[in-house]
Amino acid sequence: FKSQLKGILRASVYGNVKIMYPMISRVGEIKQANEILEECKRELKKEGKKFNEKIQVGAMIEVPSAAVIADIIAKEVDFMSIGTNDLIQYTMAVDRVNEDVAHLYTPLHPAILRLLKTIIDAGHSAGKEVGMCGEMAGDPEYSIVLLGLGLDEFSMSAVQIPKIKKIIRSVSKKEAKDLVSDLLNCKSISEITAMMKRFKYR
Repeated sequence: FKSQLKGILRASVYGNVKIMYPMISRVGEIKQANEILEECKRELKKEGKKFNEKIQVGAMIEVPSAAVIADIIAKEVDFMSIGTNDLIQYTMAVDRVNEDVAHLYTPLHPAILRLLKTIIDAGHSAGKEVGMCGEMAGDPEYSIVLLGLGLDEFSMSAVQIPKIKKIIRSVSKKEAKDLVSDLLNCKSISEITAMMKRFKYR
């Protein structure tokens, strides 16, 4: 872990590099990782190696326990990113590579939408940006919903960028927020899906 951190720190001299801790499940893990990071900084200084002293540190929110305490985590980091692939899988208790239950992996489940809102709101309340890594961020079906939830940064493969850009430019932020407000009042996936379809054809 120290070798990886030192490598990132040394690379930070040459460009805009940030550190993001994956699979965070409790605040103690961030504090412990940050202590090791400070240790790495001290060792690099002794060796006369240069690095960005103010390198930003973030946390991946991809397990339900981290999502529930996102407000606490947000105070310990410079930014957060939502890992939807694992977060949805663990929240829904679904193995998405298992054909028998893969159909239960549903990003538009009311619980998932509420969880995403909780994380994004927690980040914004702490004055931190919230991004998203994972398939959901690069899927055109969810772009307007994520925009309405207040997501700051979409991470996706380069090939998806023009498509997502076009969708985001096609609506105002108010329209997206109004849609999400209605979606959060829905009680089922079928209600949410129907509302999404109606919105598309306005």
